[in-house]
Amino acid sequence: MENLIFAIILLPFAGFLINGLFGKQLPKNVVGGIASLAVFASFCIGLYLFLNFDKDSQPMIVRAFEWFRINGIQINFSFQIDQLSLMMIMIITGIGSLIHLYSIGYMHTDKGFHRFFAYLNLFVFMMLLLVMGSNYVILFIGWEGVGLCSYLLIGFWYNNKEYGKAARKAFIMNRIGDLGLLMGIFMIAFHTNALDYLSVAQNASKFEADGSVIIFICAALFIGAVGKSAQFPLYTWLPDAMAGPTPVSALIHAATMVTAGVYLVFRSNFLYVLAPTVMDGILFIGLLTAFLAAFYAMRQNDIKKVLAYSTVSQLGFMFVALGVGAYTAAMFHLMTHAFFKALLFLGSGSVIHAMSGEQDMRFMGGLKDKIKITHITFLIGTFAIAGMPFFSGMISKDEILVAAWAKGPVFWVILFAIAAMTATYMFRLYYLTFHGEFRGSEEQKHHLHESPLNMTLPLMILAVLSVLGGLINLPHIIAHGNYSKLQQWLSPLLSEDIKSQLEANLQGISLTTELILLGLTVAMFFVIWFVVRNRYVVKKHRPVPEEKYTGWERLSARKLYVDELYNAIIVRTVEGFGRAGKMFDKNVLDRIVDFVGEGAEDSGKAMKRLQNGNVENYVLVMSLAVGIILIVNFFIQ
Repeated sequence: MENLIFAIILLPFAGFLINGLFGKQLPKNVVGGIASLAVFASFCIGLYLFLNFDKDSQPMIVRAFEWFRINGIQINFSFQIDQLSLMMIMIITGIGSLIHLYSIGYMHTDKGFHRFFAYLNLFVFMMLLLVMGSNYVILFIGWEGVGLCSYLLIGFWYNNKEYGKAARKAFIMNRIGDLGLLMGIFMIAFHTNALDYLSVAQNASKFEADGSVIIFICAALFIGAVGKSAQFPLYTWLPDAMAGPTPVSALIHAATMVTAGVYLVFRSNFLYVLAPTVMDGILFIGLLTAFLAAFYAMRQNDIKKVLAYSTVSQLGFMFVALGVGAYTAAMFHLMTHAFFKALLFLGSGSVIHAMSGEQDMRFMGGLKDKIKITHITFLIGTFAIAGMPFFSGMISKDEILVAAWAKGPVFWVILFAIAAMTATYMFRLYYLTFHGEFRGSEEQKHHLHESPLNMTLPLMILAVLSVLGGLINLPHIIAHGNYSKLQQWLSPLLSEDIKSQLEANLQGISLTTELILLGLTVAMFFVIWFVVRNRYVVKKHRPVPEEKYTGWERLSARKLYVDELYNAIIVRTVEGFGRAGKMFDKNVLDRIVDFVGEGAEDSGKAMKRLQNGNVENYVLVMSLAVGIILIVNFFIQ
């Protein structure tokens, strides 16, 4: 069993080494096959462990070696296999293997083909390290590793300076969050004398509930989650990260890396239950992020930018669920989001592939008859995220809405409005892309064709998961407790206080109220669908140039000028300090160094006149020195 666990994480690393060292000499099909099979093999092993794991058993700790000891804290390089890590393994390797297969077709003409797959395998290795580690130190290694891989993959086409800037922006903003995570880890070690999850959970009772220490620890960990999961105010890097190849957007920025913050908070639930103040902060940050990102997506024209802001918004939903204590709902939405958002990103890649690289929806249209498989699968993904009844996204999102109502009706109203905005911008994206008249060039129209099987097969599999994924955790009003599999699966990892608090909140909602809430969300979906379809299909509304936007449309298209504000307040300030430091270095430090150097040189020249090799001068100077010493000695006595 231990060897299987090691194999899960080492197979992608082996793929990285093979392709990184020898990929340039190998045929592209071999490179893609090695990378894809490495991840798929990890998925098969993870599936075997998943099917044979007893949900009521204790977590399994597998130690590779003892790493180091410091101040009585033993840090092992070890892995923890439990319900949460197995769920994340399945998502990472399952979605990852599909994206690897898709990438073989998408990247087949790229000169850096072997390098791309090496980076993808390295990312999967680091992400597995993050979710399988048994302590916060291993988590932090994986956390930094996926940040590095994100930088490499966002800036993969490094000849484009703008892509390089996007990669640096992502790297720097993630470092801000990582500092918070590191401070939280240090504080945990200082106060519990342990860093492995099981020991920290056992020692968590030492903390005073809602005391300053536990608030600091939980807030610091959450800052790390804010950076990695693109929450306000550290969210602006994610839309710019669309500079990377589309498979990167699907793997890193939709299905895996950005969900690391949700994983961190869930894994640390035994700490967060002691800090209700921080939980409230998570709730409000999630609400604000979900609303802002949904508002921005309303008038974006780049197909990948719309999906990027949609990802930020959906991550906000997950953090709202965490903030109200609905941890299982957060993980459920994380899983269904991985299905339909990976489908939508890969579908957008298929559209871009058909459109010869065009990403602006204003120059698309009428593609439904040209790329039929992409069209049908993309429509399924749109239905899932917009809230089509019985699709996976509707079921998981409804769980969060019910939990928000239990916390307070005002939170449900805000989330309901955000869900309506989500349906609006997703149907706008769908109809602008696939319906109406073709608005591209004649060359693009001539080039239109469906993607190859290695690109459409992942779309079909993800489409099935987007439809059926919600069956894993049906709402209790439908399942009556019999089919809430995910709730039962993750329940042993949750604090008893969390479970009792959420259960008490949900019991306060009558069946009638819950059915009304469900009915409102379903009615909202159909109303939005009808209104948007009427605008873009029946009335054949054509998108207008961004320069003609006014009012809220301009604010949405310009993202409330947040990027400009950050540049004015933060970027230019830092650059100003940099220029001031450069001037100080040049005009002060350099001159001091030059003065010292010139002084040494001048003293050397002066000494050179004395040390000229003339023995008569040496005897004269020595005689004078002896005479001076005798005279001084005479007067002192």
